[in-house]
Amino acid sequence: MKITREKAAENRQVLVETAARLFREKGIDGVGVAEISKAAGLTHGALYAHFPSKDALAAEAMQFSTRSAYGKVTEHPVTLAQLVDYYLAPEQRDNLAQGCPLAAAASEVARQDASVGAGYTSGFRQMVEYISQQLPAGEGQRQQALAVMAALVGGISVSRNVYKTDPELADEVLESMRSMLLKLS
Repeated sequence: MKITREKAAENRQVLVETAARLFREKGIDGVGVAEISKAAGLTHGALYAHFPSKDALAAEAMQFSTRSAYGKVTEHPVTLAQLVDYYLAPEQRDNLAQGCPLAAAASEVARQDASVGAGYTSGFRQMVEYISQQLPAGEGQRQQALAVMAALVGGISVSRNVYKTDPELADEVLESMRSMLLKLS
């Protein structure tokens, strides 16, 4: 049975959104096309009708994730202090599926296809530009913004990585990063 263009576009979007969530939650290499298709309510044949490979789906999912995250930040602009407080909160650390795609994929993008890396890089650049606009204008503004974004991603990533074995250390990492970064705002 042939489906309409609208339904095909809807199916593609559901696949991208589902993959984006599962990739953040389980990692790109931690989830297969069968699981993504099932979670999207489609067959893996439907997935391959839209994407020639898992890499192609991962690239589009990364672009979608980073655009969505950036859209949330810019939809209701926040100060640097508000961004730091939000990003380095235990709730963000504990919510892989809905958290920042940059932090969720920080340790695995280098092992993925360059197209996945391109989506990551684009999202990182957008956030650096946003943070740069929150900092006082002047020499070193971009370098500070790069350092802040790297510290945010690194801080939440380290906190996630140690949480299961040492929750107190995980909280301490978040608080230390938050304290240091808030001195910039």
